[in-house]
Amino acid sequence: MWCQWLKHLSLQDTSTVGGKCSSLGEMYNQLTPQGIRVPNAFVLTTDAYREFILHNDLEAKISQILQNIDYQNIISLKRSGLKIRNLILNAEFPHDLRKNVINNYHQLSNQYNEPDGTPQENTDVAVRSSSTAEDQADCSFAGQYDTFLNVRGEFQLIESIKACYASLYNNRAISYRHDINYSSAQSSAQSLGIAVVIQKMVRSDIGKSGVMFTIDTESGFEDVIVINSSFGLCELIVQGSAIKPDEYIINKRKLDEGFNSIIDKKMGDKRKKMVYSDNPSEKTRIVPVELTLQHQFCLTDENILELGRWALIVAKHYSQFYNGQEAFDIEFAFDGLERKMYLVQVRPETVHFQNKNKHNQKFIEYSIGNDSDNQEISKEELKKHCILSGISVGNQITSGKVRIIMNLDDRGDNISFEFNDGDILVTTSTDPDWEPLMKRAGAIITDYGGRTSHASIVSRELGVTCVVGCGNATDILKSQQVVTVSCAEGDVGFVYNGDIPFTKTETDLSQLPPPPVPLMMNLASPEIAFRFANLPHQGVGLAREEFIINNFIKAHPLALLAYDRERSEDQKSYSEVNEKIATLICGYPSGRQYYIDKLSFGIARIATGVYPHPVIVRFSDFKSNEYANLLGGHAYEPNEENPMLGWRGCSRYYSEKFKEAFGLECLAIKKAREELGLDNIIVMLPFCRTLEECRNVQVVMDEYGLKRGQNGLKIYLMCEIPANVILADKFCQMVDGFSIGSNDLTQLTLGVDRDSELLSNTFNEKNEAVLIMISDAIRICKKHGVKIGICGQAPSDHPDFAQFLIEQGIDTISLTPDSIIPTIKRLSQL
Repeated sequence: MWCQWLKHLSLQDTSTVGGKCSSLGEMYNQLTPQGIRVPNAFVLTTDAYREFILHNDLEAKISQILQNIDYQNIISLKRSGLKIRNLILNAEFPHDLRKNVINNYHQLSNQYNEPDGTPQENTDVAVRSSSTAEDQADCSFAGQYDTFLNVRGEFQLIESIKACYASLYNNRAISYRHDINYSSAQSSAQSLGIAVVIQKMVRSDIGKSGVMFTIDTESGFEDVIVINSSFGLCELIVQGSAIKPDEYIINKRKLDEGFNSIIDKKMGDKRKKMVYSDNPSEKTRIVPVELTLQHQFCLTDENILELGRWALIVAKHYSQFYNGQEAFDIEFAFDGLERKMYLVQVRPETVHFQNKNKHNQKFIEYSIGNDSDNQEISKEELKKHCILSGISVGNQITSGKVRIIMNLDDRGDNISFEFNDGDILVTTSTDPDWEPLMKRAGAIITDYGGRTSHASIVSRELGVTCVVGCGNATDILKSQQVVTVSCAEGDVGFVYNGDIPFTKTETDLSQLPPPPVPLMMNLASPEIAFRFANLPHQGVGLAREEFIINNFIKAHPLALLAYDRERSEDQKSYSEVNEKIATLICGYPSGRQYYIDKLSFGIARIATGVYPHPVIVRFSDFKSNEYANLLGGHAYEPNEENPMLGWRGCSRYYSEKFKEAFGLECLAIKKAREELGLDNIIVMLPFCRTLEECRNVQVVMDEYGLKRGQNGLKIYLMCEIPANVILADKFCQMVDGFSIGSNDLTQLTLGVDRDSELLSNTFNEKNEAVLIMISDAIRICKKHGVKIGICGQAPSDHPDFAQFLIEQGIDTISLTPDSIIPTIKRLSQL
């Protein structure tokens, strides 16, 4: 049978309709009853393709060309692929097959109405290739074959089908089958097989579209859904060209429990979109996005949560066919006419699935700035070397020579001589034609693209370091320039000038002994939280709000609140600060909401990464000079001669000058705990000088909905002032736990400025006076049944100090993530 409708197909039909079509049929039949919308389609089966090949006597010709390819020579590959494609494109479409296709096309068209209510005769369809080797758990073939959008009428339809057949022999597809040793790589055209789906278009050209993964694509963390979206047709996102899409992250577990579990939003650069073309000679065109839309998130919270719920349904259903795997790549489209969301494609995610199936227990970590030969470069020097940044793909670091290639066709046959294995490929964006070159690259840098762009997906599959969406890499970098590309520093990838030292360490986690005391992590950056989820830890002992405020919010909270007041008063003239704030908070209704949401998102990412283990979030502990450096901060901060001992920590929270700003922190915590469902969050009070101060702060917290004990909320105290130890018996009545801050406690016990180079030899956490302070704090907490831990580097740097803590009965030790494994090894030797 040459044509099949989706209602007759399932995942059992891959051999006759290919991976994409069988997946569509499965979704159409099994998941539409659960509320998922899928546009209808019919499929031209692999039998139709074979009839086409047989009718034109192409089998022997194609097989001969394939056998003569030199796969080490890009020129040979290009010429051979072109020969095969021309054979197919110039071939005749069999009469009976053509008649069958046209009849089904008109049946599909008649299911949809014109604006006047009459059935359509030639509706708009997407014509997509679907190979029998495609969209499987062990090989994705992502983007290998061609898709044609906004196809209308009989002639366009037949020509598009032939072009899909030809795409089976695109250069990248031929090369990919050879690279993975696919069994049919050298076999006949008859045995290879390709189907074509003719699917009603979703009018996302006047709506929005995107791609979502039911896994974090960078770390393999399985508890989240990552969505990339932009306006218009999805091809620009998939290709990674011209735009950087918006990104949204959902907590799977909490979504399934019924929470509004959007734990992050990042606005992209959506300056362009792909729409239908009015020109008969082209089906689509790229146009500018209206300025007002560029500064809005393209998906509403309702859209995001609907997609998230659908992703859970898809993963649960499809996992039974893929050995329990719940990692899938899902394409969606929002129809601007109907105002409805549709799913148009589902396929297994391959990279992390393959790693998981290999039972890989190794933790691999890269670190920039030093190497095994003891070469080091300071953070200040590293910043000076940084010349570009973008979105990091993976966590690797690579150095090499830049090769800028703007267009494969423009380089002609010389390309194989101009690009060496290990070179850093720099271009605007990639598409599947670039794959033979990408697999030779040491790293890839693109001007455009997001985490779901072609460059990102293929780089993950190839294991190649990649930074996308740099904006101007092709302008800044020069061919032959030596650079170091780092994806080891979080969601942001950096390009450094020169050969920067770095290290790579591998640890078999299954061989690590259990530590003698539970170890927790100190985490400042939300962007790395998922990456360290599989370390042997018991949660986060210190999550600093300062990093989130400084790096993601960037503005002083009181300046944001002042901006809201001035805007509500319809002031016609804005200050320079307010103009910058207006740009900063694009996509948010107010500065107040911007601060609450951005802070809650940062906290939520960290809490999600270690759930259900606890996360101890320390309220902001900026000094006045640090707060002043935030946008608009100078207007609200005093000029203190000694900020270290000045207006910091708890003294701010109940002050009338700062209380409203502290309220935003409370509301952010409340949102993360109650709206997002992350009840593993514990709050901690820093630099609390007196018992009265501790009471005053908790009164303010109550006013903003954070009451100790309510909804399980626990409050910890940062034990970093001698008064905290001296009055520990009384502080224990007011809080649920202590966390020793050894740096400040040492500084204030010894009367030493910890930042003074002149007194660096005196600053010592192992000083007898400091040890007595720590010992007393632990003893008193134990007496009252109050948890006590320590957050600092000293236990990692000094094994005897760690031994001391363990002997005193410390409950937990919290370290930077890169210290967890070395500390476990050291403690096992004590």
